[in-house]
This record gives sequence, structure tokens and C-alpha cells, in this order.
Amino acid sequence: MATPVDTVTLHGWTAVPADSEAILQGKPYLHKPEPLLVADIPFPSDDALVSRVQKFAQEKLLPQTYNHSMRVYYWATTILRQQFPSHTTLSPSTLALTCLLHDIGTTHDNLRATQLSFEFYGGLLALNLLEISSPPAPPDAVAPQSQAEAVCEAIIRHQDLGTEGKITLLGQLMQLATLYDNMGGHPDLVHAATRDDVNRAFPRGGWSRCFAATIRDENALKPWAHTTHLGEEAFPEGVLGNRLMAEYD
Repeated sequence: MATPVDTVTLHGWTAVPADSEAILQGKPYLHKPEPLLVADIPFPSDDALVSRVQKFAQEKLLPQTYNHSMRVYYWATTILRQQFPSHTTLSPSTLALTCLLHDIGTTHDNLRATQLSFEFYGGLLALNLLEISSPPAPPDAVAPQSQAEAVCEAIIRHQDLGTEGKITLLGQLMQLATLYDNMGGHPDLVHAATRDDVNRAFPRGGWSRCFAATIRDENALKPWAHTTHLGEEAFPEGVLGNRLMAEYD
């Protein structure tokens, strides 16, 4: 009889504090970061599903957004390995799928295809893309329900910053990694050598200006957007004022 798969740990469903300060115990880091280069972190492109989604992301996203998504994978993997080593059973493929698709709702067409906030629509798009493919994909290029739903939930909640309650481990990794890339949040979580190498491999290309413009675009189209809870002006200004990444922009 086959051993049951623990989908909770495999796909990052483990409940952790929503408050990043709590999960880091109020410290800059739990374990002192060490250099970890892109070459040290395999990207799971040999997974047929990841390969399919990576091609989709490259076709649909702006180059700056695609590179941001790839950087987020390397930041998140670094944070996972070095700060939360007991959780490294998380599937690299699940993490890669989430990173590749977390901003799919921000494309020009997708922002205008719905009245939903971009994270919510993006989560639904990801769920549909992962569970159902058109034209039909081979079975190994379609996600099982637990994986697809983990990606969907993490995308929906990746900007749901707060101090109360819980979030999935995958969702918290996405928050930490995107906040690090977008605003220089928790700057000591990643070693400077890692920061240099990842930005060299996936150049920002003016990402701060690009993302700030996207935030303002959504807020103009949808003044009710979930993004506004981060501050209608404070958030885009914080992105533009990202000192940690300024030298790479």
C-alpha cells in the first residue's frame, strides 16, 4: 500500500503567524544568513507543470514582472532554507508555481477583465490554469487539487499583511519575499552576496517604477482594491523609496 502523501507540509499549508515580526520572534533573523547563490538553488524546470507555467508567465508578464517573480523564488527559497529549515519539505515546484503566478492579475488586460482586486483574480486564474489546461496538457503538467489550491490561497493573501491570526507557510514566504523585493522589508533576512547575485541573474530593469505605476493603475481603476489597505499613497511611495534595491534599479 502506498504511503499517504502529507499534502500539508508538501504544499506549504502549515499554519504560521500572519505577523512577520512574530514568526521572526522580533529579531532581524532567526539564523544568521550566509551567501547562497542562484547556482546553489535549482529551479524545478524539469517539472512538466512548472515548465508549462514558466512559459505561460514569460508570454503574459512584462519582462520586469517576470524577473521580479523569479527573484521572489530565490528570495523565498533562501529564507525557507536558512530561517525555517524544519519546513524544507515544502515542494520547490509548489513554491515556483506560486512565485511565477503571484502577479498574473497585474497585466494590463487582467486588471481590466474584472472588478476583483488583482490578487483575488490572480488566484482564481492560477487555480484554473493549474487544474485545467486548454488545450489539454499531459497528466504530469496538471496540478493535484491540494497543490493548486495552495498556490491560489497564497496568491490571494500575498498582500494581506497584518498582525492577527494565521496564514499558510507558503503565504508567509510569499509575503516576506515580495516585501523584501518590493520595499526592502526585513533587509537582514538575505545575505548581501545573495542579493547581488539574484539581482544580477534577474535584473530589475526599473521594477520599482514599474510596480508603483501598476499599483496606481489598479487604484485608479478600482478604488476599492485590496491594495489600498497598504496605503493608497504610502504603498507606491514605499516601493519607489526602496533603498535596499535602489542600486539595482
